[in-house]
Amino acid sequence: MCCVSLLFLCFFSLLLCLCGSLTGKPNVLWITAEDMSPVLGCYGHPDALTPNIDALARQSIRYTHAFASAPVCSPSRSCLIHGSYPPSLGTQQMRSGFPVPAYMKGFPALLREKGYYATNNVKTDYNSGNYREIIGSSWDESSNEAHWRKRPDKKKPFFSVFNLMTSHQSRSMVWPYERFEKEVRSKLSADEIHDPKKVTLPPYYPDTPVVRRTVARFHDCVTAMDKEVGSILSQLEEDGLADDTIVFFYSDHGSGMPRHKRALLDSGMHVPLLIRFPEKWKRFAPAGAGETIDRLVAFVDFGPTVLSLTGTDIPKYMQGKPFLGPRETKARSYVYGHRDRVDEVRDLARSVRDGDYLYIRNYMPHLGYNQATAWPDLGEIRHEFYRLTDRAKMTDAQWHFAGPTRPLEELYDCRKDPRNLNNLVKSADHKKVLARLRKEHLRHLTKTRDLGFIPEYEAWMAFQESSGWEVGQSGKIDLKAARKAASAVGSGKEKAFFANLRSENELVRYWGAIGFAGMKGNLDEKAEGALLEALKDSSPSVRIEAANALALKGKTAPSLPVLIKELEHKNLIVVTHAARTIELLGSKAAKAVPAMQACLKRAYEIRPPDLSPVIVLPGDEDMAMFVGFSCQAFLAKMKRKP
Repeated sequence: MCCVSLLFLCFFSLLLCLCGSLTGKPNVLWITAEDMSPVLGCYGHPDALTPNIDALARQSIRYTHAFASAPVCSPSRSCLIHGSYPPSLGTQQMRSGFPVPAYMKGFPALLREKGYYATNNVKTDYNSGNYREIIGSSWDESSNEAHWRKRPDKKKPFFSVFNLMTSHQSRSMVWPYERFEKEVRSKLSADEIHDPKKVTLPPYYPDTPVVRRTVARFHDCVTAMDKEVGSILSQLEEDGLADDTIVFFYSDHGSGMPRHKRALLDSGMHVPLLIRFPEKWKRFAPAGAGETIDRLVAFVDFGPTVLSLTGTDIPKYMQGKPFLGPRETKARSYVYGHRDRVDEVRDLARSVRDGDYLYIRNYMPHLGYNQATAWPDLGEIRHEFYRLTDRAKMTDAQWHFAGPTRPLEELYDCRKDPRNLNNLVKSADHKKVLARLRKEHLRHLTKTRDLGFIPEYEAWMAFQESSGWEVGQSGKIDLKAARKAASAVGSGKEKAFFANLRSENELVRYWGAIGFAGMKGNLDEKAEGALLEALKDSSPSVRIEAANALALKGKTAPSLPVLIKELEHKNLIVVTHAARTIELLGSKAAKAVPAMQACLKRAYEIRPPDLSPVIVLPGDEDMAMFVGFSCQAFLAKMKRKP
C-alpha cells in the first residue's frame, strides 16, 4: 500500500511538473555585447580569452550564420525592437528621427500585455522620432539599474535585456589610451592582458605597432566584457532562475574596428549567437547543448522568435519570421543588409547573403569604405590607415578598404574566403551565382518597398504627415524610378545621367546629379550646362549634388555659393548634407571657411560640443552633432593648409 501511494505521489508530481512546463511561460534573457564580431573562444578565435561565454556555449546552441540588419547600432536596434526592416520603416539612416506608426509597438510591449515584466539595461537608440513612446510602452524599466530582480511580483515571467558597452568602439578604439587603461584594462589580471606582439592581424590590416596595440586593446575589451556576462549568469543562478530562463547572447553588429563596423562585409554583419535552453524548455531547442546550427538567422527574426517562444501572437506587420518555438517557420534562404547614412557619412549600399555567398551592391561606389568620419577618427588606428594610404605600399586586401572608391558590385565565396578578400564579380565560374543574387537583391528591394533611395530631406517632407512605413505601403512615391536612377551611378552611362537630371521626378534628378559626381574625367560643355541648370532645382538635395559634381571637376565659382547658402537652411538634414559635401571637397572649398565657422556655431548652440556622441537625442540635436562633425573636420583641414 505504501509503495502504491509513493508511486502515485511520484506520478502526480511528475504530472504537475509536466503541466507546469507546458502551460507556464519561460523567462527570456538577452545579453547583448556592443560592437563585436564572433571573436570568441567558442568560435575558434586564436586570441580569445572568454571563459564565461565559452562555458555558456557548451550549454547552448551555437549559431554559425547569424547576421545583423545593418553594420551600425541604431538601425539594427530599430530592426530588433520592431521585427521589421529599417528601410521599410524609414529608419535606415542613423538617428534619423523619422516616426513609425503608433500601432507598430516594440515587441516587448506585446510581452507586457501578456503578463511579462520587461526591463532594459540600458541602451535604447531605436532610431525613431517617437522613440520615447516606444521606450515607454516596451519597458517596465529602462535604465542602468533595470533588472529582473526589481519586478514586484516574483512569480511574474520576465524579459530582460542587458547591453554591455565594454566591447563598444568607444572603449576599444576611440577613448584616449589612458582612459581605456583606467576604466577597462584595470579590471584584467596580467594573464588576461593581450600582448600586441602576439595578436593575430587580419590580412587587410597593415602590420604596425599602432595597429597591433589597437587590436590587442580590442581583445582586452572583449575579455573584460566576458566577465560581465559571467556576472549576469551568476545572478541568474543565485536567484534560482536558470532552469526557467532561455538565454540569448549576441552582439549588435560586427566589431568597432576599421573595415568591420559600418561595412556590409561579413566582418561588419556576422554576429555570434548562443541560445541556452534549460531542461524545462528544451522541446523548443533545435539541437542539443554544445551543438552548432548553420541555419540563417537575422535580427528581423529575433522579436518574432521571442514572441513565439512565449506564446505571444505575432503581428502581421512584422516582416521577420520566428526561427524557434511553436510558430517556427521554414528556414530562410537569404539574409539582407543595408548601409545608409551613419553619423555625417552619407552612403547607400545593400547586401544579400545566403549560406555560402555574399553579394553587395554599392549605389555610391565613388565613395570608399574608409571615408573620414569624425568620431571614430579620434582613434589612433584610423590615422594610421590615413598615414599609410598609398596604393604602391598596400596589399590588395588593404587597398580594398583604404582606397578612395568601391566596386559597383561585390561577390564573395564566404566558405572559401571568410574574410571577403577575393571579389568574384568577374569570375566566369560564378556567373549563375551572381545572377541569382542580383535577382534576389532586386526582388527584396521591391517586396520590402525600400525607402533608402529617397534623399533624406525629401523623405522627411514625405513622411512627416504619417510615417515612412505608411508612405511606402501606399505606393504614392515611385520607388522603382528612384531605384532605376540609382542603379545608373557608377556605370559611366552619361546619357542616363542627362535623362535622369531632366526628369520631372526630383528623386530621379537627385540620382542623376550623383551620377555626374561619380564620373571619371572632366565634364563636357553639355554636362556642365545641365548641372548649372540643376543648381536652381526646387529640391535642395538635387542642388547640393549638382554643386558637388561641378566642384569636384573644378567648377567652384558657380557651385560653392550654392553649398554655402544651403548651410543656412532651416532643416538640419539639408545642412548636414551640405556641410559633409563641403568637408569632402576640402581645399576646393577653401572659401567656405567663414560659412562653416558660422555653421559650427549654430550647431553648438543646438547641441553643446561637450555632450557625448553616445547620448541619443534623435532629431535636431543629433543632426546638429553631425553638422558639427563635418564643420570641425573641414576647419581643421583648412588650418593645416600652408
